[in-house]
Amino acid sequence: MSFLPITEALKCLETEGLVESRPRIGTRVRVPTEQDIRDSNVIREALESQAARLCAQNVSDEEKQQLRTSARHLDQLQKMSVLETADSRFLFSVHTYHMEFHMRIAELSRCPGLRRAIEKEQVLIFNWLYDIAANRRTQPEEFHSTLAEALCSGDPLVADAAMRAHVQYGLDQVLGRLANFDKEDTWRLKS
Repeated sequence: MSFLPITEALKCLETEGLVESRPRIGTRVRVPTEQDIRDSNVIREALESQAARLCAQNVSDEEKQQLRTSARHLDQLQKMSVLETADSRFLFSVHTYHMEFHMRIAELSRCPGLRRAIEKEQVLIFNWLYDIAANRRTQPEEFHSTLAEALCSGDPLVADAAMRAHVQYGLDQVLGRLANFDKEDTWRLKS
């Protein structure tokens, strides 16, 4: 590959805040700050709680059943993932399924612009990365099933509250783990 496409790709990644470049040092993956994580969480909460409200208003009976089934399946996969190694393909598939579950909620909002915003902001991908960085594997029993029931209630306020609680879960754990990163040497954890 020539130098120009690589340079353009790195500039794009830098614009998106995923890498950082320093003159005469090079480019590396950017470790998010506490504020980055808080900002990402606020954006995710805003977008996904709106998707939850609209989903609760618009979801059909057949879609409710599909949502409940997907939520139960995801909860089972989450339980099984506790036993997997950190670099496992299984964990990748669980995170992918988790993202698809949340994107399905956005689709059920019947607002394509909202779905695109969730996808564009990459809030689900950032959440995935934060979970990995915090080594967060466990979740409450029936975590997604409880959310699905709220979404299927037909009550936008119930769905909103459930999604906000869902998005907020684990934020303190991620921030605590981030505090252990040495700011001078972001590749190593403090002892």
